[in-house]
Amino acid sequence: MSEVAALRRRFGGRAPVLVETTLLRRRARAKLAGADEWLLTDEALQQATTTAVAAHRATRLAGRAVHDATCSVGAELAALRDAAPNLVGSDLDPVRLMMARHNLGAHVPVCRADALRPITRDAVVLVDPARRSGGTRRFDPRAYTPPLDAVLQVYRERDLVVKCAPGIDFAAIGELGFDGEIEVTSLGGSVREACLWSHGLAQPGIRRRASLLDTGEQLTDAEPDDCGVAAAGRWIVDPDGAVVRAGLVRQYAARHGLWQLDPDIAYLSGDALPDGVRGFAVIDTLAFSEKKLRQALSALDCGALEILVRGVAVDPDALRRRLKPRGTQSLSVVITRLGAGASSRAVAFVCRPSR
Repeated sequence: MSEVAALRRRFGGRAPVLVETTLLRRRARAKLAGADEWLLTDEALQQATTTAVAAHRATRLAGRAVHDATCSVGAELAALRDAAPNLVGSDLDPVRLMMARHNLGAHVPVCRADALRPITRDAVVLVDPARRSGGTRRFDPRAYTPPLDAVLQVYRERDLVVKCAPGIDFAAIGELGFDGEIEVTSLGGSVREACLWSHGLAQPGIRRRASLLDTGEQLTDAEPDDCGVAAAGRWIVDPDGAVVRAGLVRQYAARHGLWQLDPDIAYLSGDALPDGVRGFAVIDTLAFSEKKLRQALSALDCGALEILVRGVAVDPDALRRRLKPRGTQSLSVVITRLGAGASSRAVAFVCRPSR
């Protein structure tokens, strides 16, 4: 508070802007490389692509001319500077354009233009539609700004890249006429985005891709998916969210010599862990009930408890509170449904995490 008071005394009415800019820059450090001197707005920072994700996209666009048609304050353009020989940005918001000019310097030209009114001819077009309005998230891609259906129509004859929310309905995209590749990208253990690559930019025969930036692994639907279904082995693996979201669980299992516990559930199992992957060593297996689980955890002196759930209506946080583990050992419980129909059953695997 003393710092704010000092700023008010020195800068008067400009102090609130200075405070906001300083706070935004501090937040930006965790997301945008080299943003210590950037100008930002709260909304622009929320929407900005994390540098590592933008840099990954830039590698796929290396050597191409690129037009970022929704450049905002310049996060994507900053990542593209060293990869794309010809680069231009545009946006409808004049304030964000001024910020982009400051953030990028004179090396990247930016101008005011409507993303739905093309100003370039041969460049790859990059669009990041706004998915929030007044703090409310929009789930219908036709309600994006600009609307996804309009973007696909306007650039139907162009090489196009569109950044979308990771939870976007893939079927809905197909209904809008998209026939290229959907790439799902994860970073820091969470899914960050789904990116649409038009047919001209997609590799032949590939419609879905998972890119795991933490490990550098990429997986596509063109790879073998011949994995079996069997009882749990030594380890249970919860695949990276990008693999699950992209629908590539079987391909991931086949690549790493794993198998499914159930054909409709994403948990995998194996006798060895893939390199760099966190897994759960199975200690005990029991039909799921809170009473049985509490007894098993107590016998193992469980204290810190991690609960993972798929296919069963269980709230992990509420269950943990009810179990009240008070021991000294850190354990994990994987709760899942096995089987279908009348033979369906809920199973709990008590495990020791690899890390």
